[in-house]
Amino acid sequence: MAGHSKWANIQHRKGRQDAKRGKIFTKLIKEITVAAKMGGGDISANPRLRLAVDKAKGESVPKDTIENAIKRGTGQLEGVVYEEARYEGYGIAGAAVIVDCLTDSKNRTVADVRHAFSKYGGNMGTDGCVAFQFKHCGQMLFAPGTSEDALMEAALEAGADDVVTNEDGSIEIITGPWEFTAVREALEAAGFKPEFGEVTMKPLNETELTGDESLRMQKMLDALESLDDVQEVYTSAVLDDDA
Repeated sequence: MAGHSKWANIQHRKGRQDAKRGKIFTKLIKEITVAAKMGGGDISANPRLRLAVDKAKGESVPKDTIENAIKRGTGQLEGVVYEEARYEGYGIAGAAVIVDCLTDSKNRTVADVRHAFSKYGGNMGTDGCVAFQFKHCGQMLFAPGTSEDALMEAALEAGADDVVTNEDGSIEIITGPWEFTAVREALEAAGFKPEFGEVTMKPLNETELTGDESLRMQKMLDALESLDDVQEVYTSAVLDDDA
């Protein structure tokens, strides 16, 4: 953690995501449709769908919009058929990048993703070239000043995998990907509300970038995230707050 603040970096990333809220509804609806298609429309029996619906509710997606997305996924309503696609590659200074997509045309999507990588100084790699550098998990971040002992006790009791105190005083709770919602609800019931939480691909090691390298990396990430077929972009890069 030396050299940067986990708290500041997460807040910076969240701020950039909030600025792109116009795309969030579309992404959430696509994820609900695919989750329902793959695992059925019963939220209680489909953890991926439950996670997608909870996230949609958190972003104030209307109830009927959510229900219609589920129906499209289960075939009760007609709609576009989306496929999952994951692309991996390298950004500035070899920082690892994973790009998760939902698309109705993989040929279009792979061309768009490859172009975004190459335009800003990165390069797309082969399947699996960087995925081993990440862990699929739930991540929650609590503000500096949160009671570490009390939060740790509540988190472990709720079924969290790990509790990490960062140098800047913030506390991370790590969960299994499908246990994230249940752990978060248990912590909120115990009086601990995370400032930030998501199911993510968490890098096992980070690549710190500063100055021009940080700016170039941010441009590449922005280009990837702006693509219509892209759902999520994960990276091992840690950028300057002013990137």
